[in-house]
Amino acid sequence: MARMWKVAAVAAAAAAAAAAAAEGAAGFFSRLQTPVSKVRTFSTSQSSLQVAGPVWNLGRLNHIAVAVPDLEKAKAFYKNILGAQISEVVPLPEHGVSVVFVNLGNTKMELLHPLGNDSPIAGFLQKNKAGGMHHICIEVDDINAAVMDLKEKNIRSLSEETKIGAHGKPVIFLHPKDCGGILVELEQA
Repeated sequence: MARMWKVAAVAAAAAAAAAAAAEGAAGFFSRLQTPVSKVRTFSTSQSSLQVAGPVWNLGRLNHIAVAVPDLEKAKAFYKNILGAQISEVVPLPEHGVSVVFVNLGNTKMELLHPLGNDSPIAGFLQKNKAGGMHHICIEVDDINAAVMDLKEKNIRSLSEETKIGAHGKPVIFLHPKDCGGILVELEQA
């Protein structure tokens, strides 16, 4: 009889603990669902982040660039397997790459393949034999102001000046060590 009482007591304690845990979890999740005020304030007095000033503005994501070891194979995959619209191959000797753009509707993917012996993509592919994401490209409304502002904020670029990119517009690449490990290309909108 004492043994049954111990089993019943353990079972009752376990049930109480489970109910408390469920109530605690429900309380936690109900706090997550609490509506957030539509008006938000931002205090810069304690923030160490520097944000873009009124001189230039960040725009939309223009493309994501992917380095590929076989450009024809990559083109065929996106066109024939996935049914995407793709551009013709565009050689960009000043950047050491050949590119193909894959239209994704709201943005593009840029397939990069080495062009010439000094291609930065050749080095990337030596480290990443199957290819992979190389950089992201974000539009800015005033690239010259952006470059000057970012230099003042000690954000390094891979070149001193902008170059003309694949879309015929000025571009500059920001150092990945200053951008959370991501190579960021800025392009004039």
